[in-house]
Amino acid sequence: MNSTGQATRAAVTPRELRRWRAAVVMAYAASGIAFSSWVARIPALREDLGLTPAGIGLLLLCMTLASFVSVSSSGLIVIKIGSRRTIQTGATLLGAGLLLVGAGATVFREPVVCGIGFATIGLGTASWNTASNVEGAAVERALARFIMPALHGSFSAGTVVGAAFGAWAAAAAVPLLWHLGAVGVVVAASVVTSATMLRADAVGRAPAAALVLAADDGAEPAVAVASPEREGHGGRAQMAAAWRDRRTLLLGVMVLGLALAEGAAGDWVALALSDGYGVSQAVGAAGYSVFVAAMATGRFLGTPILNRHGRVTALRACSVLAILGLGLFVLAPTLWLAFAGLVLWGFGASLGFPVGMSAAADDPVTAAARVSVVSTVGYGAFLCGPPLIGFVAEFTGVRYGLATVLIFVLVSLALAGQAAQRTIAHVQQA
Repeated sequence: MNSTGQATRAAVTPRELRRWRAAVVMAYAASGIAFSSWVARIPALREDLGLTPAGIGLLLLCMTLASFVSVSSSGLIVIKIGSRRTIQTGATLLGAGLLLVGAGATVFREPVVCGIGFATIGLGTASWNTASNVEGAAVERALARFIMPALHGSFSAGTVVGAAFGAWAAAAAVPLLWHLGAVGVVVAASVVTSATMLRADAVGRAPAAALVLAADDGAEPAVAVASPEREGHGGRAQMAAAWRDRRTLLLGVMVLGLALAEGAAGDWVALALSDGYGVSQAVGAAGYSVFVAAMATGRFLGTPILNRHGRVTALRACSVLAILGLGLFVLAPTLWLAFAGLVLWGFGASLGFPVGMSAAADDPVTAAARVSVVSTVGYGAFLCGPPLIGFVAEFTGVRYGLATVLIFVLVSLALAGQAAQRTIAHVQQA
């Protein structure tokens, strides 16, 4: 913003826009690769350290607590240092954390070292993900169409790649230090390098910022996307305002319900199939794979649906599918119907988080603060969901305990209207 109050303008050519989008895809995919890499090696970690399930749980708690601290402060971090530097710093921390976990298991044989590594992973990942959502929303505004579900689909695709490589490393008995260390170095280096092409800090963070898509040949700009004037641009002021904003908080609750539908599958589906339907652990694991595949498919297919029908319709449809899928999974009289329920459940859970992030970032000036608040509220699903379902399951069994999630998804259905676009980017022909 200059002294005369005119809009700040930043030229972005179509080629730069393509590179910007590719860099954001890299940020999402690399996060998925890193996540599934350490998840795939948990059995090796348990064996190297001689831990009980409770011990593994304590290690993962280190990451969960650090992630919550990171995500709750991520908005202020992004406002202060920018989304690009936040992503680069987060990727570096994650790479260091993977290396620490590998060294703790292979070299030091010390759970404390691994705990520090998991905490470092949590600190890096949560802020990185918030900044990635800010960048993704900025690319959406530049393109004037929704792409956030596809970006989150890139994360899902990354988890498939990381899991496959992790399975190979486990079969080949590759030491954790070499496997996780290599993944950490590659992920950190690729993200730090590709992040130089991110543009949200240049075009979307200033008051009344205007993004200009210039022609490659230097001709007159073809598209301009402008954000409105806002007051109180200080980081703390923006965060305080975001926490007081009714729509932002309701978006967080909406995301929480569908995030719980997603997270509950990861925590309980395999066990629910094994205990509730009397199948083997292998079939239980296959059931979770079906859910993950359905969710990834839903994210890629959801993008054109969003662009055609809008956020509210898409979210309501997803909530209904999640309710139907969950209900079918819990009540199905046969195993094949339970698997059909998993497919519907996966489709239903696919768009909640990405669409919520997109809606929170409607205003580019306050995007970082609002995305941080919605992420923090939504992250409550991963903190409170497992113990809540576990408590209910003590009385009902895991299969029927999952019915608890239906209550939260019904709330998400009721709040889907909060995702309606409030700040519309102005797109015009020159």
